Amino acid sequence: MQFFAHFSRFCASKGGFMIKNIAILASGSGTNAENIVHYFRQRETAVVSLILTNRRQALVRERAERLQVPCFWLPKEDWEDGGPVLEKLRAYQVDFVVLAGFLARVPDNVLHAYPERMVNIHPSLLPKFGGKGMYGDRVHQAVLEAGEQESGITIHYTNERYDEGAVICQQRCPVLSNDTPDTLAARVHQLEYTYYPRVIEQLLAR
Repeated sequence: MQFFAHFSRFCASKGGFMIKNIAILASGSGTNAENIVHYFRQRETAVVSLILTNRRQALVRERAERLQVPCFWLPKEDWEDGGPVLEKLRAYQVDFVVLAGFLARVPDNVLHAYPERMVNIHPSLLPKFGGKGMYGDRVHQAVLEAGEQESGITIHYTNERYDEGAVICQQRCPVLSNDTPDTLAARVHQLEYTYYPRVIEQLLAR
């Protein structure tokens, strides 16, 4: 894995160690968000201090409540404007933003507030099978239909275009002859759960 970010500002302390505040943006069930929360609760490098979602009914809200992580739903107009999103991030002194199954476009003013401090994960080996509308089982179905021999995950910086930010890390898994979108997704999810928190931690340490 290669890492290219540099971070130097710390904003909080825990047990004598300086830590950073992470915000997670999520639109769906929040399994990656929960995994990241649990990972950093076992570390003294960072804490997930905030979860934001663009979907009122997103299951991530239930997970956040169970995990006792502050979580807010912001309507479409707030995400188009970006100002209310920035207000929440600043109110929680967020240092680093993690997209985890977030399906909306991040407003430019939010992107510009977190240069090289905002990352996304995509369930394919970009640039293949990326772009607007390519998420979840749509990606896995496309991989299978294309006859790919391998798939995996791409962790990348977030920019103004869907899935086009600079690649930080890719991890691969085989595509089996009898795979379905569900079986391939399960293999890809394991890569996400294993590597995404680790990469975030590596980036925070730089």
